Amino acid sequence: MKWIITIFLLSILLFSCKKESFITDIDARITISADTLKFDTVFTTTGSITQFFKIRNDNNQKLRLSGIKLMGGASSSYKLNIDGQAATEATSVELAANDSLYVFVKVTIDPNAANLPFIVQDSIKVDFNGNTRWVQLQAYGQNARFLHNQKITSNTLWNNQLPYVILGGLTVDTFTTLTIPRGTRIYCNANSPIIVDGTLKVNGEKDSVNRVYFRGDRLDPDYRDLPGGWPGIIFRSTSRENALNFAVVKNAYQGVVSLNGASNTIPKLTLNECIIDNAYDIGLLGFNTSITSRNCLISNCGNDAALGQGGSNLLILGGGNYVFNNATLATFGNAYNVHKNPVVYITDAAGSSQAALNVVFRNSIIYGEGGLAEDEIVTNKVGTAFSLRLDSVLYKVKANDPANTVITNSLKNQNPVFDTINTSRRSFDFHLRAGSPCINAGGSTAPNPVDLDGRTRLVATKLDLGCYEKQP
Repeated sequence: MKWIITIFLLSILLFSCKKESFITDIDARITISADTLKFDTVFTTTGSITQFFKIRNDNNQKLRLSGIKLMGGASSSYKLNIDGQAATEATSVELAANDSLYVFVKVTIDPNAANLPFIVQDSIKVDFNGNTRWVQLQAYGQNARFLHNQKITSNTLWNNQLPYVILGGLTVDTFTTLTIPRGTRIYCNANSPIIVDGTLKVNGEKDSVNRVYFRGDRLDPDYRDLPGGWPGIIFRSTSRENALNFAVVKNAYQGVVSLNGASNTIPKLTLNECIIDNAYDIGLLGFNTSITSRNCLISNCGNDAALGQGGSNLLILGGGNYVFNNATLATFGNAYNVHKNPVVYITDAAGSSQAALNVVFRNSIIYGEGGLAEDEIVTNKVGTAFSLRLDSVLYKVKANDPANTVITNSLKNQNPVFDTINTSRRSFDFHLRAGSPCINAGGSTAPNPVDLDGRTRLVATKLDLGCYEKQP
């Protein structure tokens, strides 16, 4: 009987040893979830997001990885975390049958003398059972000028040789002018507004490479298209005579905000051929101020907010003086924008205060689809000095026209027929397609000879509506 028990126990022991043994066959299989990790533009010294890949043991026995090694070692721009341990190399790493481990990768790029983006490469070697597998690492690095909580206290002209990265905010002091030349790129951190108490002059030009871009500093795929990535540009009460030409403001919380200055002889803010896109709360906010706009596109801005408090492409509060020539203001509900509120909301009131209001839209488009908004232009008149005119405007409302509005030569509830609108792919091209009712639907003269592309508007006896002129 004893020998039977002994054999039984030995059998269990042998079976257990076999089950727990390591597979050493050269044909053992692993799966690595990526053969290359790519990091989009990473600004020098600031670091990147963390990416990862998985190594999976596809065998029914344990597997020993003889090595996981960052080939650049300690001097590499990349840093690894291997299964919870920060290291450049790990040896004799055990993987249970059908189990996985994670390798996390981050990159910080040291400054380089070159002005143009450069590629920083490395690789990770994975050895097991006489086999070698590789994961390539590739990052595009970019030098930049880093401004930390900076206040500009004297007239300053930037240059466009390197982008500017704003950390902690930038303030233009009272009675001071900051001039930004064509082709400059400005990237703002999540806690970094641009606050203008003096004057901001942006001198972009029509070609894409020569426009001036303001956006968040997260350029990795998971974040670069998210709204609300940085606070936005704020022109405070003492600011005056600001002009933005061929500027692009993207992915802010509130794109552009202008506060007070309604009585200025010269507009407090002039926007010529500008784009404000994908702002989380408001695209353009005017509070008892003066704004003149020409050929501007304000698109897909505004998310969930109470009516009159946010959630619109254009929000005008507390009176003021505004002129919008050949504007396109359009929102299409998409994954980033529920489009709960109207594209345009206008009131002469703000809390318990109220002031005279004068707003003119000429040759413009005010349109939206998707979401919960029914009327794309909504007004709220409190005082007696309230003037709103739509001259040659395509606009969308469910039933009645906006109250207290004078409307002439306009198109109601017609589709503007934009070139490309694909909300699932977030592809938006607001040029006009052939057959659009906006073509030749405007006035016969223009206060400006070109459109948002810098192309001539003088192609027919009448102008097109919106920021783009359909070319023959």
